[in-house]
Amino acid sequence: MDLFDYMREKNMDREAPLASRLRPETLDEVVGQQHIIGKDKLLYRAIKADKLGSIIFYGPPGTGKTTLAKVIANTTSAKFMQINATVAGKKDMEEVVRQAKDMLGMYQKKTILFVDEIHRFNKGQQDYLLPFVEDGTLVLIGATTENPYFEVNGALISRSSIFELHPLEKEDVKTLILRAVTDTEKGMGSFGAEIDEDAAEFLADVSGGDARNALNAVELGILTTERSADGKIHLTLGVASECIQKRAVRYDKTGDNHYDTISAFIKSMRGSDPDAAVFYLAKMLYAGEDIKFIARRIMICASEDVGNADPMALTVAVSAAQAVERIGMPEAQIILSQAVLYVATAPKSNSACNAVFSAAECVRSRGTTVPAHLQDGHYKGSKSLGRGTGYKYAHDYPKHYVRQQYLPEEIADARFYEPGDNGYEKKIKAWMEYIRE
Repeated sequence: MDLFDYMREKNMDREAPLASRLRPETLDEVVGQQHIIGKDKLLYRAIKADKLGSIIFYGPPGTGKTTLAKVIANTTSAKFMQINATVAGKKDMEEVVRQAKDMLGMYQKKTILFVDEIHRFNKGQQDYLLPFVEDGTLVLIGATTENPYFEVNGALISRSSIFELHPLEKEDVKTLILRAVTDTEKGMGSFGAEIDEDAAEFLADVSGGDARNALNAVELGILTTERSADGKIHLTLGVASECIQKRAVRYDKTGDNHYDTISAFIKSMRGSDPDAAVFYLAKMLYAGEDIKFIARRIMICASEDVGNADPMALTVAVSAAQAVERIGMPEAQIILSQAVLYVATAPKSNSACNAVFSAAECVRSRGTTVPAHLQDGHYKGSKSLGRGTGYKYAHDYPKHYVRQQYLPEEIADARFYEPGDNGYEKKIKAWMEYIRE
């Protein structure tokens, strides 16, 4: 490293964002994530003993994935190298491997490679790393906001320990906020700033467990707020609210949170919880989810989970889907809300769903023929073949019903539809019992 590189690094350290400067250097400085780095936990013991195998950190932004990697860098005797999957190419990876081989061959020293955003590597790039992880040339630490079981090579997964990081608790974020305001070495303590209790509470709450989001708001507030008459910078609730502006919702339309939110949305409607259902609707709309996609999920739920317990549910859902396409946002949110609340509060039945799945399984597993009396008897010569002979016209009989065999002979006693006791299906059940008396 020459003088210019040294000065550049020093300047970067001074000018780095607050969230970066405040990163802890030891395990004892880390806030939160006690479920994986508590003193009795495997990861804590492995880091302390410098006996780390390949690992993948998985969790939302701002939960400490890079922080833990930096702590490992500060505590390990191995050579620590870092690349970012969003910008690293084949040459960068080859250079890392070359240096790792040299370290192992000349100094019998392992190399830990930290790959940030590892899910951004394509399959070929991940495959390139695999043999060097297998033979011990590299100890891999990957960080990803996406579910690694979906986005990371299965072979790498099988050779790594997966540690899921959770959003920080409100009190953890508040601890970091206060540290940021008062720390004179790495924080903003030299600015002589004070933060009101309600402002700290607000930032800790609205950050949604994302420490980086909260610290960015603190930094912006201190740097842009004029000093008061007492010579201090006061971070009030108003300043805090202005600086954080809008809660960053953890929702990526192509990622893990998308599927988790959709899953929770559907299960809330199915579970007859209108409050939860409309909450997840609002979350999806806030994050910019396609309203047509939401409408399709409501239509499916109306049929799959409500069915004939309230046949109007599907009508409402279909009408809502047509309406949102014609009207668009923001008014479409009201229409979607109406449909969601209707489906969520409707009586539930999955009998229609079970019926078609059961019938489909029967179709796949059994060979059947249409009974002769139900076959088409309208063409010339059909009678001579026995087609349609003996068919009983239901409307000619009392209750417009007559007992006759409709199912194929091979499955004559099969029963696919079992009406439930909820809503309109209770009437269907009673009617079927009445006509069959």
